[in-house]
Amino acid sequence: MGTEDDPSRAGALRVRRRPPRTRAAVLVLHGGRSESRGAARPWQLAALRMHPFLRALEAATGRDDVLLGQVRYRHRGWNGAAEDPLRDARRALAELRGLVGDVPVVLLGHSMGGRAALRAADADPVRGVVALAPWCPPGEPVAQLRDRDLLVLHGSRDRVTDPGESAAYVTRARAAGARAGMLLLENGDHAMLRHHARWHRTATAAVAHLLAPEAAPCELFARAFAADGPTALRSAPPASSDAAPGPVREPGC
Repeated sequence: MGTEDDPSRAGALRVRRRPPRTRAAVLVLHGGRSESRGAARPWQLAALRMHPFLRALEAATGRDDVLLGQVRYRHRGWNGAAEDPLRDARRALAELRGLVGDVPVVLLGHSMGGRAALRAADADPVRGVVALAPWCPPGEPVAQLRDRDLLVLHGSRDRVTDPGESAAYVTRARAAGARAGMLLLENGDHAMLRHHARWHRTATAAVAHLLAPEAAPCELFARAFAADGPTALRSAPPASSDAAPGPVREPGC
């Protein structure tokens, strides 16, 4: 077994794309389990689930100046007070800083990876977090999000993590000084398979917006940040009986 396949020996940062001049960086954190000391492997479903997001980010972000990376976990689970993926996220951020210096960072995390991303937002370089169906149990801290941007995207049919807990988390994050909003994807599921193109497109647009809000304006995100509760993302009704249903393209996304 090589070091690349052994998470206990490899670094926490896996660089997917390193431009000649790095202006900013995006780190992707996949999901996992609440409890598991088993080794995290790149071929496990939770890791594979993020590949379409990485491909979308590669196509949509600046190839000349945005580094794309992934956080490599040692274990598959959060594991209570051990908070293993959070420790790995902090190690990856430290490794990133040693590699490219102090550049703005956006974290994109799903489920357990969303929880780790939200907790790691207190690192100085982190500008914002895009959390996909995050695991936000009651009492989860929010003070670290002060002066950070946070966008949560959650499916209304999620039966693994609770969209209601995500909405409550966003409310508490705002009270703590975060610029936070939530998009509720109608009929979206935890695995992000239903309306998968919309998950990928919206998450990518959100990352681009947080990397450069002045260059990537989006009316949808402005509404989410301003709304009292979650902003709904719904599919458009067919124009006629012959028309196939499809998602609404929001302005600026």
